[in-house]
Amino acid sequence: MIKKAPALSLRNLRIGVVGLGYVGLPLAAEFGKHFKTVGFDLKASRIKALAAGKDSTLEMSRQELKEADRLSFTCDVKDLKSCRVYIVTVPTPIDDYKRPDLTPLVKASESLGTVLKKGDVVVYESTVYPGCTEEVCVPILERVSGLKFNRDFFAGYSPERINPGDKQHRLPSIRKVTSGSTPAVATFVDQLYASIITAGTYKASSIKVAEAAKVIENTQRDINIALINELALIFNRLDIDTEEVLLAAGTKWNFLPFRPGLVGGHCIGVDPYYLTHKAQEVGYHPEMILAGRRLNDNMALYVASEILKLMTNRRIHVKGARILVLGLTFKENCPDLRNSKVIDIVTELKKYGADVDVYDPWIDDKEARHEYGVRPLRALGKVKYDAAVLAVAHQEFKDMGIKAVRKLLKPASVIYDIKHVFPRAEVDGRL
Repeated sequence: MIKKAPALSLRNLRIGVVGLGYVGLPLAAEFGKHFKTVGFDLKASRIKALAAGKDSTLEMSRQELKEADRLSFTCDVKDLKSCRVYIVTVPTPIDDYKRPDLTPLVKASESLGTVLKKGDVVVYESTVYPGCTEEVCVPILERVSGLKFNRDFFAGYSPERINPGDKQHRLPSIRKVTSGSTPAVATFVDQLYASIITAGTYKASSIKVAEAAKVIENTQRDINIALINELALIFNRLDIDTEEVLLAAGTKWNFLPFRPGLVGGHCIGVDPYYLTHKAQEVGYHPEMILAGRRLNDNMALYVASEILKLMTNRRIHVKGARILVLGLTFKENCPDLRNSKVIDIVTELKKYGADVDVYDPWIDDKEARHEYGVRPLRALGKVKYDAAVLAVAHQEFKDMGIKAVRKLLKPASVIYDIKHVFPRAEVDGRL
């Protein structure tokens, strides 16, 4: 088969971005400054809010959305028909058995297949295992559209590198990996992203290489955090403060500055399972990656057990005790609740009969109730607590100060600081 180059150029290009979450919206907005761009999302409420200049993820300000003056929004897939390049940025979660859930990716590909035309290019940004784009997504596009891959339409992969809540590392300032299904397409995709990424691009040799590069980014972080978490478990038994050890070790130039903690969210706690799934599919059992995952997944239970020990040592009866958990999101200064491990602490403490309240100024109450069945507090100060858990390092909690947190507690009480918000001497326990 002769693989023809796509008859596309950056001139007068129309782009469709499928999925307007933490990844898709900043991408659509950046492209919308330079090209006619259509942002598509299934949620009509999301489209309505964005059209009014409001982003519930807090990634984009009203002014930033206004600056994307060539961007429009829709929840009707037919509005994508005039686009020549489609970029898919839907979530790729895992199911209850820690297996990749490709449902959003499959549905997005099916929808695009209904509007795909000869010469179009579909670029995927969603995190997947190596081979997924060409083995799963492309056949769907072919089946629904009736077009032939690398003859009638083409594909690319450019892994997302958005860091939710990070106002310093924004889309244009993060170098972008690109790839395409033919050399000509790879060049086109690279030029497309280079037009908006000031930090530059890196053109991978194939789609599989780009997919693999993305999935190991967070796998590497997961394993490193697992090591530090295990060190924290050891040092706790040796009655050594982990933070002091890490600060001392960090005086060497090549010591990596990882810290212990809960590993949740839509990336680090999820992406490794995509790689291990593919590894097992080809007959290899990944020992280290899965060991790191087990260790990190169990840290919430360890934290809960440490809180219970501290309360018992203070002669605080756990059953019926009032415990305040400060923070529910998976990371600081961000409203994202996906795969938050804080809820595991809440659930474990409730198993022992504790009455647990959650306060997080960043979250949407309805989303918290829908995702976890939690009814978060709207304000603090009405109840005196037996224990407080600093679970997320939101700036609001840092600004409160330890004295304000102590005022929320009874005289005989416990403060456990997961994220090292306050100095060791001012709390009763921490990782």
